[in-house]
Amino acid sequence: MAQLSDDCFAFGGALLGLEEARRQIAAMFRPVTAIETVDLRDAVGRVLASQITARIDLPPQGNSAVDGYAFRHADLAGSGETVLPLQGRTAAGQRPANVAAGMASRIFTGAVMPRGLDTVMMQEDCTATETSVTLPGGLRRGANTRRAGEDLAAGARALSAGRRLMPPDLALLSAIGLSRVPVRTRLRVVVFSTGDELVEPPATLMPGQIYDANRVMLLALLARLGVLAVDGGILPDRMEATAAALREAASGCDLILTSGGVSTGEEDHVRAAIEAVGKLAFWRVAIKPGRPVALGEISTREIGGGEVAGKPLLGMPGNPVAALVTFTALGRPLIDRLSGAVYAPPPAMRAVSGFAYRKKAGRREYVRVTFDGDGVARLFPKEGAGIITSLTEGEALMVLPEEMVELRPGDTAPVIAMGLLHG
Repeated sequence: MAQLSDDCFAFGGALLGLEEARRQIAAMFRPVTAIETVDLRDAVGRVLASQITARIDLPPQGNSAVDGYAFRHADLAGSGETVLPLQGRTAAGQRPANVAAGMASRIFTGAVMPRGLDTVMMQEDCTATETSVTLPGGLRRGANTRRAGEDLAAGARALSAGRRLMPPDLALLSAIGLSRVPVRTRLRVVVFSTGDELVEPPATLMPGQIYDANRVMLLALLARLGVLAVDGGILPDRMEATAAALREAASGCDLILTSGGVSTGEEDHVRAAIEAVGKLAFWRVAIKPGRPVALGEISTREIGGGEVAGKPLLGMPGNPVAALVTFTALGRPLIDRLSGAVYAPPPAMRAVSGFAYRKKAGRREYVRVTFDGDGVARLFPKEGAGIITSLTEGEALMVLPEEMVELRPGDTAPVIAMGLLHG
């Protein structure tokens, strides 16, 4: 069972609730992106700039869902088998055959239904000769057919503005006849790591050094969101140098992301740098892992030296697990807000806990879990916020809400699959 005192950031001061932090993000910032039209093949990850209305029915015509025999349901006998003579054959892409009353027609998957025919019997359920087909009874009218417009009717909304386009969205847009789509221009984001202990692979590690893991992770997360991500490198543990780098980055980007240096240690300089060259909106959010997270704005200067509106900065913790959690909880809504996307938290399902866990009231905790063969959640054996293998081998985050103080075996709680944190 987790101990309540196991918290390296347990010092005084008010903590901002996660939902309040998200509300402040929505209130402080507006979309900063313009609108452009791109080829559908280049639109994955981009934010849809305007609502798309279907110009045609989807599917455009009624068609068969199976290979079989099409007929008028009214021609079936009241019970038992019905034998109908055959007339014509229609394959996908062909003009449908003309079929007289009282007759059936050979048809294939995707083929347009001949006029007047309303039902299809699967070929494996029929007995056919060259001239007739025997149909068993009991089939409902319209079986094995697709109605025109049953997926989407002409004039209906296909996709709403603000949606981040995923591969199925592109399939839908193509199916209704679009080859180009209006989207928001890409957000430009600069990513920094901080800390004198960090070095780039494959350099040889000296005593006290570690390889930087966060920056490559954050850049990859941004790439999956259709963002123009810029590698800002590693900032040293010096306030003046950090402030100067943030000021310079702000002049050429829409958003700055940093990891590390946001706590209260003597070598943590990001918060002070924000206040030196901008303003701090909030610091320390009631989540675990990820409490020391800062949101601020970095000012830029006009040629004449006057201050202009600042560029947002999100300072995330240096531990990789905390960095991923805070990126998901706060970075994603901030990026969506600036990009013009409609933010929606990653979907969660409920799972049964197979472990006991205690937490403090008033903060939201994200606990890494795996699942046993019965689908019961098990606590990942290593809980530290620096355990990267808990992200690669863990299967989900169990979300323990602010009001909860104790989770018992058999209780249920929301879980977010790890894969949903990455896109």
